[in-house]
This record gives sequence, structure tokens and C-alpha cells, in this order.
Amino acid sequence: MPDAVSDDGTEIDEFARLFTRFLERMQVSGQRSSRESLRDRLREHLGVDPEQVPVVSSSFPPYDLPNVQRAIEAWFDSFEVVGLAGSNRGHHSLGELLELAEYDRFGIGAVDYQRLQIDVDEEMDCVAFGFYLGVRGEDRYVALLRAANPQYGRSSVDLEILAVEKAAGDRFLGALPELIREHNVFRGKVVSFEGHEFGQGVGPFRLHPRPGITRADVVLPEGVLERIEREVVGIAAHRETLLAAGQHLRRGVLLYGPPGTGKTHTIRYVLSQLPEFTVVLLAGTSIHFISQACALARMLQPALVVLEDCDLVAEARDYSHGSENPLLFQVLNEMDGLAQDADVAFLLTTNRADLLEPALVQRPGRVDMAVEVPLPDAEGRGRLLRLYGPGLELPAELVDEIVEQTAGTTASFMKELVRRTVLLAAEAGQAPAADHLRAAVAELLSSRDTLTRRLLGATGGELRDGEVGAEGGPGREAGAGAEPGLAGPGGASGVLPRRGPMPGVYKGFIG
Repeated sequence: MPDAVSDDGTEIDEFARLFTRFLERMQVSGQRSSRESLRDRLREHLGVDPEQVPVVSSSFPPYDLPNVQRAIEAWFDSFEVVGLAGSNRGHHSLGELLELAEYDRFGIGAVDYQRLQIDVDEEMDCVAFGFYLGVRGEDRYVALLRAANPQYGRSSVDLEILAVEKAAGDRFLGALPELIREHNVFRGKVVSFEGHEFGQGVGPFRLHPRPGITRADVVLPEGVLERIEREVVGIAAHRETLLAAGQHLRRGVLLYGPPGTGKTHTIRYVLSQLPEFTVVLLAGTSIHFISQACALARMLQPALVVLEDCDLVAEARDYSHGSENPLLFQVLNEMDGLAQDADVAFLLTTNRADLLEPALVQRPGRVDMAVEVPLPDAEGRGRLLRLYGPGLELPAELVDEIVEQTAGTTASFMKELVRRTVLLAAEAGQAPAADHLRAAVAELLSSRDTLTRRLLGATGGELRDGEVGAEGGPGREAGAGAEPGLAGPGGASGVLPRRGPMPGVYKGFIG
């Protein structure tokens, strides 16, 4: 009996290919009259067979979908958007879709949309999978726009363009970056990056309301806030004068001090004074997205990049193969890579200046100024008590009494003290009074609330019932003989020790 199959199996492969094509034709044969052919629609628009037209393509960050869409629509003089019907269409390139469409596997269908946040209270319906049939001048285009889908391995926004002449497609792609910058929906907004649950790529891109903090809401020692304002806000206000004098605009400011002293609150105030600035927030291990943050800041300057809790990555290693440098070095290198005339400010915060100092010394010039945000002194604690309890009627002698008892505590402690006072009064069915405030102080300073005090940043150590830190004692005022910003012997700083980087979800910055 003759052997009907070649040794390398090519005849079987060819039979399988033909049989598969036959099944595909049979599957769609009953649908031909019910939907328009993709090839016919594209041929009608372009005036030539789409298979004969060159394809040019580009990719964009996943959060840029609304900006890419706006740029595309700004490029065309006129356009319409059509979708595609057929299973598994998202797994094929444009060229593969055209080849499969020859056998009527795909036809014109509904456009896929994805609703994305473009402002705190505004969303936009973005094309997640759709063909733009557009015209600009004498040129006709087909542009396939696809959203990122990390769940299925698509980590970027993809754009594939058909144009009768490749030069026309190149002109389109060449114009997109400027159009994206011009029509960017994130300009002047406050945004934050987070990781994606399906991989290491950029995930949710969140927008936050801009804080409305006034100068009266910030309690710092005299001269501290003025230094921060001059370096961040002042440079923005005198941009042209500085450039004319040959001075750079890029700047970095480090705010350091114990937890709970108001570093984040101070940054919120700075944001309130820069309403036209685009602000990018990174905290903890989300600082891995520093490259994307700097790229966005460069595009949308004037911009402010906020890097909270930098000490969490001071010893963390980069994911790059063979890298021996802490991730913080990558942050500092990104800062140094900005152009001298880039109107981009960096605000860094840390509770552990001792961890940051070695990296900053090895990368000089990235941070222009370090400002200590210390524990509030007696005057500051009195101001905080009145600031957080405007509805409380506090006589001067009561304020002095509470201030004396709360040496070594933080702004966060004073805020919790007022809240607990109001709560105790509410439980008693009474209006807040001096007795409720005294009871709240006694409770927070008791041994039962030792951990609470530490979580609020107080530095009074292990206090017994009724015992408080005295001025100049374990809870002494910042600056009273202690080296600012550094932990005490053995690294003790009155807070729970950290065991490693925290998750990259941005902590309640705006709340």
C-alpha cells in the first residue's frame, strides 16, 4: 500500500489549514447577509484594498487612552468610528484582522467603549476597540485604537494606522505627541499612580480634589513655611526672571521630621497655592513609577512631583537585572535627568532622615533644600488646639494646662485629642467642656494608650497613668539640644519600627 503521507507531515498540515478555513467559512456563511464586511468598508473609505496599504503603529501608557483619543480626533478634519463583530478580535493585529476578514470571519459591529475618570467628578467614554475612518486634507486614514488590557497581556494603549502612503501615516504619528500634550485631560490636575493587580505595569490612575488649605491652617515654627514657599512657590512666581538670569527652575525640597508633625499637611497647603500646577503623587513602593511620573511632569509642566515616605525605598533594590543601587538612586537620577529650564518641583518627605542621608550625599545637587518639620513647641500646641477645636470654648488657662501636659506630642496627637473630647461629650449627652478635654488628655496619656501615642507620633516613651513628658525630658521640644531629623540611640524614634516597604497605595493625602 503506497504511503500517502510525506515524512515531514506537510500534507497533513496543508489539509488541516484548508479544513480550518472551510469550517470558518461555514461558520459565518449564515451571517454574510446580516453584517457589512470589514474589508469592504475599509476599501470603500481608503479607495484601495486595505491589504495593500502600509501599517504604522505606536504604543502609549495605559492611562493615556483619553488623551490619545482626543489627539486622534483633533488630527482629523472629519471622522467616524466603527466597531468590529466577531470572537477573539482583540487577540489579532490589524494585519491579521484584515487577513481573517477575507473569509468573512469579522464584520462591522458596535464600538467597544471604556468609561474612565478624567476629573474628580467627570468621566469620559473612551474607545477601547474601534476603527477611526478619518480624513485630513487629501489623505484618508484608518486608525485602530485599543485600550490596555493587562488581564490578557496588553499593557499599553495601541494605535495602528493605515494610510495609502506611508509618509501620511508617519506624519500622523509624528504629530500625536504634541497633540496629546495640547489636549491632555490631566493638565492642572492632582493624580496618583498605583500598581496593577495583573502585573508590574501602571494600574489605576486616580484623580484627587485639590486641597483648599489656607496659611492659617498650617502651624509651623516661625520661618519654616516661608522657606518652603520661597523655594517652591516663589520660583514658580519668578520663572521668567530666573531664566533670564541663567538660573534653573528644577528644584527639590526634602521635608523631614518625626511622624505626625505635619509634613503631608504642609504639602497640601503648597498644592493649594499652585492651582495651575499638575501634581503627581507617589508614596511608598509606588515610587517605582517615578519614570512615568517624571515623563508626565515634563509634558504637563509647570508640575509638582510629591514623593512621600522616601525612607521606605532608601534601601529597596530596583527590579532591573543586576542593579545594585537602592531604588532611591533611581528617583534621584530621574530628578537629575530633567532639563534645567523644566518648571518641575519635587517635594520629598521622610520620617527617617538618617536613612536618606547616605543616598543624598552620593547624589549631590538633586535636593536643593532640606527643611525640618519638628514637633510643635508650646506655642504651636496651643495654636493646634484652637485650630482643631474651633467649636470648643477654651479659656486661656485651660489651654496652658493642656499645653504643659502634652509636651513631646505631635499635630496628629492634638487633632485626635480634640476629636476624643467631642466624642466623650457626645457619649455623655453634653456639650464639650473642660472636664471632657481633661478626661481625653488623661486617657490618651495613660499607659493603656501607649501604642496609640506612638501611632500618633508622640515621643514621650512608656508613660505611666497620669505621667506626662516634661519639657526637656524624653518628650522634649524639638530643637532642645537634639540633632534634628535623626533617630535616637538604636534608631528609636517613638514609633513602631518598619519591617520593609509598605504597599504603594497612596495614603490619605487629600482626606
